Amino acid sequence: MWRQASMVAVLALLVGYVYHNNPDLPEDLLRYLALPPLSAPSLEQLISSAWDSLITAPARQWSKVAVGVNTCVDVVVSGVGLLQALAVDPGTGRDHEVLHTKEDLREAFIHFMERGAAAERFFSDKEVFQRIARAAAEYPGAQLYVGGNAALMGQKLAAYPDLMVLLCGPIGPKLHEMLSEQIVVPPESLQETDEFHLILEYKAGEVWGASRAPQANRFIFSHDVSNGAMTSLEMFLSSLEEFQPDLVVLSGLHMMEGQGRHTWEERLIEVVAVIAEIRREVPIHLELASLTDRDYMSSIMQKQVIPIVSSIGLNEQELLFLSQASGGPHSDLPSWKGIPDVGRVSDILLWVLEQHGRTEPSSEAELTRVHFHTLAYHILATVDGYWDNQVAAVTAGARVASTQACGLQTIDVSKVMLKAPLEFHSSHGEPRETLSLNPAHPVTMWRRGNVTFHLTPVLVCRQPLRTVGLGDAISAEGLFYSEIRPQQPV
Repeated sequence: MWRQASMVAVLALLVGYVYHNNPDLPEDLLRYLALPPLSAPSLEQLISSAWDSLITAPARQWSKVAVGVNTCVDVVVSGVGLLQALAVDPGTGRDHEVLHTKEDLREAFIHFMERGAAAERFFSDKEVFQRIARAAAEYPGAQLYVGGNAALMGQKLAAYPDLMVLLCGPIGPKLHEMLSEQIVVPPESLQETDEFHLILEYKAGEVWGASRAPQANRFIFSHDVSNGAMTSLEMFLSSLEEFQPDLVVLSGLHMMEGQGRHTWEERLIEVVAVIAEIRREVPIHLELASLTDRDYMSSIMQKQVIPIVSSIGLNEQELLFLSQASGGPHSDLPSWKGIPDVGRVSDILLWVLEQHGRTEPSSEAELTRVHFHTLAYHILATVDGYWDNQVAAVTAGARVASTQACGLQTIDVSKVMLKAPLEFHSSHGEPRETLSLNPAHPVTMWRRGNVTFHLTPVLVCRQPLRTVGLGDAISAEGLFYSEIRPQQPV
């Protein structure tokens, strides 16, 4: 404090001296000289400014992107408010793989609210779901949005005017009305009624009974038969023949989980057959979402889908569950506590790419890229030699997480905060490298074998307006700025 006072005193003497010797100096200049010293920029200011210089367009950009196949209308309401309107009392939380009753809904909602974690579940009873959906639509402040991972990613990509986007999925009149005019919808995708998903949001610190949310998030549920059976999949494939995309984005596998083992086992075989029909030179990105059936996740992971796509996007819960379902690193961890440890995340990402990706030239797997996102930071892990511009891609994803959560076009540093660790390790075990975050160049890079990791922090919105679709926006933005290297035929 005394140093600042001394500086002000010295500056005042200097101004007086200058004025005494130069009384004709302009008044504006004297006022400028009399200003107190500027404060140092905050970490958030440094990071935001650095991002703007790091986010550059790739040398070769996508021209056509095909996205499918889960689409719907999201009805967004206050979770606690809706449950109270349904005359449901608070109680203890418990996870359910499938919801059958209002009590199951209450228990699952509380279970994830107490953890501040996102989740999505299937509601089996059509009549009960429709009653809840009517109550949600009539609830004060309820809002309708474009929903479904495919529609949300398509909508985000369509914001770029030079990019043509094809969207396939069950598209009813309300969803069609809300979609961007830039999006091409095949006539076969149009149907008479919309599929509705209910989004129960809660705020950081919100309390219901004995439960308190540590951070803002949402709980999603639906009785969605069209998306649940991925009925648009074959139509999606047939549309690709005419559209000829240079990138395919696939989502909606999680919707099949509630259909039962027999259904998803048969349908996964058909999904793999559809993917196999896509030209090999066209990269395929798979967007994952919340799952609870370990056998289903294991099938997606080991036997079926993940090895034959080029890229995947997922959050911290999906990454840990993926490891738990297949006995991977840190699979004994029941859940993340607080901000996921960077070293543990790095271990699992490396395992995914080494065990199920193309880290060896002789491998028949196609997976070479994983885009991981959690509240405090994002990591892009890529096999060397396949992807470029990943510094821009990971920072663009983090930037959109900040702006979209706050409902802004640009970052307002007064409305965000840094939660990422400033120091972390490349692995949870040994040997490991101690790494640090430099706010002036906020992308930390490290390599393990022939896999390169890029980490950037997220400037977390202090009072998020909407959390739904953040993961889809992050992945879409990261893909837009990514560039895949042409591969020579083997």
